[in-house]
Amino acid sequence: MDKTALRLLTFSTLYPSATRPNHGVFVENRLRHLVASGQVSSVVVAPVPWFPSTNPRHGDWARIAATPAEETRHGLRVLHPRYPLVPKIGMTLAPFLLYRAMVPVLRRLLAEIGPVDAIDAHYFYPDGVAAVWLGRTFNLPVVVTARGTDISLIPSFRWPRALIGQVIRDSAAMITVSAALKEALVTLGAPDSKVTVLRNGVDTDLFRPPEDRAALRIRLGFHRPTLVSVGLLIARKGHDRTIEAMLQLPEYDLVIAGEGPERQALLDLIARHGLTDRVKLLGPRPHAELPDLYGASDASVLSSSREGWANVLLESMACGTPVVASNIWGNPEVVRQAEAGVITDENTPSGIARGVRRLFQDPAPRPATRAYAEQFGWDETTQGQLTLFARIAERRARSCGADGFGHGAPVALRGNPP
Repeated sequence: MDKTALRLLTFSTLYPSATRPNHGVFVENRLRHLVASGQVSSVVVAPVPWFPSTNPRHGDWARIAATPAEETRHGLRVLHPRYPLVPKIGMTLAPFLLYRAMVPVLRRLLAEIGPVDAIDAHYFYPDGVAAVWLGRTFNLPVVVTARGTDISLIPSFRWPRALIGQVIRDSAAMITVSAALKEALVTLGAPDSKVTVLRNGVDTDLFRPPEDRAALRIRLGFHRPTLVSVGLLIARKGHDRTIEAMLQLPEYDLVIAGEGPERQALLDLIARHGLTDRVKLLGPRPHAELPDLYGASDASVLSSSREGWANVLLESMACGTPVVASNIWGNPEVVRQAEAGVITDENTPSGIARGVRRLFQDPAPRPATRAYAEQFGWDETTQGQLTLFARIAERRARSCGADGFGHGAPVALRGNPP
């Protein structure tokens, strides 16, 4: 690690790997731009649940099992240590199991790489809980980023809510990707001054309008007005609502890019409604292929029931493609002008269909949609992180001495796991 830069240890179970390249790619993207500033270096600890078999019949679990122990991604060193995850009761035990498994990992890593300035943790539960405990053990300040369901859903469970309260109390600072998430954190007891809103950005070099959109549409087989939806095939993403909206939009086709446990249920829904000729599940697509998919489509649809800050909206807009998005936390902060698209009046099949029709009653020129997205680059977010981490490092230096990072004696403070 660069001795002249701020030195971070990035910690998250939401991080891509060679076997799951789209998993938590939003965490990787933010870190990549931060490190590209030249003022920060980081080693990534991205734990994965232990699973005994890489047999393909186990699906996603097999891919998890095949995750390399260590790899280099975009010039960043990424470790994937294993931790146990107990079925059915995993939500309750996950922070404890994650913490216990990572103590020896961090002890070895810090002995190897030397002192770091802070732990940069992502997702409050279980990652943020375990990160705060690790920070106590290794005498390191911890910054935790809230990303969505970790604040909008998980605190509805009593025990996780109590542990999230420890993260609020004992973290050095917190980041949220939207103002709505900050409001939720403050409601949970976070001091307003301790929470910084740093939205996600979009890589406008990767996500850009196609040079020849007509040729691209022919290559992808888009012969009619086409909608696209990108996201995991899970209930929260609401792909079923988008599919059922197609019954009211007979002049449109729909393509869905993503993978997940709802795949068969969505295929059954498509068949039951007689939409097999107009609705296609494309499976997972590498991040680098998404610009073509967005650029060839006429609009993107996001019908999620919960989001923190939906990167897919900015990615679509950066390709010149407007969006139809559900009226949930975060989305109105992204879709603020007509050039961006529309927010649905209700997150139902009928509401989605009305949103699509409203969008195309008076569509904005695609260059105007691209211009709108250009204001959401990464520079502002990167600068915000630099300011925050520098402040925490300076505070730490004053309290521990200039070379005290990562070498303080383990401490046993209130709330430490047994």
